[in-house]
Amino acid sequence: MSSVAQFEREMMLERQREGIAKAKAEGKYKGRKPTARAKTDMVKLALAQGVSKAQICRGLDISKTSLYRIIGELKD
Repeated sequence: MSSVAQFEREMMLERQREGIAKAKAEGKYKGRKPTARAKTDMVKLALAQGVSKAQICRGLDISKTSLYRIIGELKD
């Protein structure tokens, strides 16, 4: 029974990959829009002004993880 379920899952994932590839080729699939990374300039400005990380997260409505990812990108 589990081998049939595994086979079905593999077939479903294959159809999904094919559908996404087709949509990308047609220019219809662009993925999710970046939300937190679009606020990189505001994070940079807030850090320069000495605003705490917790306040930045609350004020810009981004997660702690997103904030630290942006900070890491700014250091590169």
